[in-house]
Amino acid sequence: MLADLLRYSLGLSAWKQFRGSRWSLRVNPSSGNLHPTEAYLVVGAEPGLGETPAVYHYAPDRHAVERRCALGMSAWSPAAGGPTCLIALTSIHWREAWKYGERAFRYCQHDLGHAIAAIRIAAALAGLGARILPDWSHADIASLTGIDRDEDFVDAEREEPACLLEIAPMGGQQSPGVSRGALLDAVRAGVWTGHANQLSEDHVQWTFIDEIAEATRDAGRPNIPAFALRASVGKPAHPAPPTFALRASTFAPGASTSAQGASVDKSVDKSVDKSVGKPAQPAYPAPLLLQRRSAVALDGRSPIDADRFFAMLSRVMPGDGAPWDAVWWSARIHLALFVHRVDGVEPGLYLLPRRAEAADALRAAMKRDFLWEQATDALPLIRLARGDCRRLAARVSCDQDIAADGFFSLGMLADFDASLEEFGPSFYRRLFWESGVIGQVLYLEAEAAGARGTGIGCFYDDPVHDVLGLAGHAFQSLYHFTIGMPIEDTRLTTEPGYAWEQ
Repeated sequence: MLADLLRYSLGLSAWKQFRGSRWSLRVNPSSGNLHPTEAYLVVGAEPGLGETPAVYHYAPDRHAVERRCALGMSAWSPAAGGPTCLIALTSIHWREAWKYGERAFRYCQHDLGHAIAAIRIAAALAGLGARILPDWSHADIASLTGIDRDEDFVDAEREEPACLLEIAPMGGQQSPGVSRGALLDAVRAGVWTGHANQLSEDHVQWTFIDEIAEATRDAGRPNIPAFALRASVGKPAHPAPPTFALRASTFAPGASTSAQGASVDKSVDKSVDKSVGKPAQPAYPAPLLLQRRSAVALDGRSPIDADRFFAMLSRVMPGDGAPWDAVWWSARIHLALFVHRVDGVEPGLYLLPRRAEAADALRAAMKRDFLWEQATDALPLIRLARGDCRRLAARVSCDQDIAADGFFSLGMLADFDASLEEFGPSFYRRLFWESGVIGQVLYLEAEAAGARGTGIGCFYDDPVHDVLGLAGHAFQSLYHFTIGMPIEDTRLTTEPGYAWEQ
């Protein structure tokens, strides 16, 4: 179960090769395929892993876990129905900063949002739930994962704590789990092994990123309903970490794993619950998770029909199922859509508020003479303006044609000032996480439609705001996305993520 959870959320999805170059792709996407997100598993004694509770680091290249800290037997004793495990996520900012500079911080946060959604969706396949535990501070997560152990890390490549997710049987998350205080005592006294690998040399220090990270760290939110966590103690030491290979079960043969084709599959996936914002469980089948790719170019001519378009948008509306129940806050990200080629929907600029209360605030903030027409009865989709907006869509997305060549593209608008006022500076990260969660759903919706999507991290904030008539920071553009029919590079060869899947 744990092997499948990691395989279908954070594992390798494929290997690509062109001439002498070979590179891997993962289930969870990342800016530039740089993958700054690291994952740690905290679990009790498990057959095939260890005879005692432990903290493990997940190594996706081998689909294996490396034991970082062995704990005493009493360190993991959740009540019946309590957590199956905890998964902590961290970021290595340098993995993005060497290429993207100051933008690296937000790219790392986008990636975390994609990873959170990927974990929640993979958990649903196993009948498990997953949700962020808000009462854990960043300092506590650093202690739990050992990333605060100076002697184990290269200074320039330190990991930044992000979030801790509880994985538990569906409906069992309200029962007592393991105690946070006792579990922290256990890891502080535990048997630690291993050192982090150094990624590169000649580092450039981006102090701006360090300053943002420090300003947005979370002290924990005990006032938000969470789960009691329990544990106890172990002992210290320091050799190399033992590694445990994992085996994930293979998916059913005969499933489609290609997005190639001349037209879009017009049928809505049977796993889609057509009621707005309420996806069925599990939300997506395993083969779909492994076939997710980022489009490099779109054909600029293929359309999609209105029913599939509305179905896609319905799946990004918040609901009770995966992945929306992984987060503890109400929807703060809303969509401004540039519709290009949707049969039955006029080209133009549209708005999709993802929380009912936000619609009036968005209208008040947009100082433009828009139409404000309801576009469909199925969704709170508002038509702002009619017309060909392909050139505009490309322009605001750093002049990238891919934003104009699909069925539609979009910008994600954060309810910014009000959210930070309500939850404090650390919520800045969570706004990007939510946009990443939306992005992960859009990726999978594109694959389910026989199409392909891609996140667009480079865009011009001010022109986006000018188009919408926004001033100040009441609403802030955080992430762009596009979906269409891909132009496949037939020069590349593709192999499964792991040799044992051949």
